[in-house]
Amino acid sequence: MAHSLSAKKRVRQNVKQRAVNRWRKNRYRVAIKQYQETILHGTVEDAKTQLSGIYKILDQVADTSAIHKNTAARYKSRLSAKLNAKMAAPAAS
Repeated sequence: MAHSLSAKKRVRQNVKQRAVNRWRKNRYRVAIKQYQETILHGTVEDAKTQLSGIYKILDQVADTSAIHKNTAARYKSRLSAKLNAKMAAPAAS
């Protein structure tokens, strides 16, 4: 339990920042889930537009240090690989 005024203030700030970070993380997770549904059931064009939006969201979240920049890069790489696999699948069939 915090006793000093500065420690109490720090606890309040931590609670607020945790809520903001949770919102940011939830935002990109929801976007990724929607993208994966589009990959499974949607068109390639829809997936491309969603992917560019996810790139923007991931970059914003990484810039605020809610996630590490390498984590964002890893997500972007894996999501683009799924899109490339979807685009290559009809050509192989």
